Amino acid sequence: MPQTFNVGSKSLFVTMTAWVFIVLAAMASVSALLQNAAVASFVPGLTVVGNAQPLPLLTGLLMGYLPWVVGAGLLMSLATLACAVGLLVRLEWARRFFIALLVLAIVANVAGLWLQQEMLQSLVSSTLQRSPLPPAAADVFGGFVTATRVTAVLLSLGACALLVWIIRRLMSPAVRQEFA
Repeated sequence: MPQTFNVGSKSLFVTMTAWVFIVLAAMASVSALLQNAAVASFVPGLTVVGNAQPLPLLTGLLMGYLPWVVGAGLLMSLATLACAVGLLVRLEWARRFFIALLVLAIVANVAGLWLQQEMLQSLVSSTLQRSPLPPAAADVFGGFVTATRVTAVLLSLGACALLVWIIRRLMSPAVRQEFA
């Protein structure tokens, strides 16, 4: 049975996807701009409260990598905003570029799993170094840490699955026909 498409009809999926990503990208862009301003204002005078000694490692880290990370986040947010607006008006280049951005977000999410686990391990080890716990409390704390790790992995993989579903829908023949 041949499949029939209504040329010119706009699907609710594309419209809702575009509006959701317009709102999210706008909020992320504003957040990145505020973070960029905060990094620029705090880095030169970063000191510990009550101590005139600057934090050389943290200052070096902020001076080296954080502005680049915030800038990359701003660039991704603005690109997502532009593509989401293009999706809303059904531009083919926007659909293709939006799919590429979603693939990049999936790669970043999967790569970020390692960073999540390292950050949590760092937090746990620094907490336990400051105040050793009794064995019973350490077991409960270990259970919370394990639950946190599993939840973080499941949320990241769930977000990746949602992005894969969006990509598959954007690549479907019915949606591609809207952009013809």
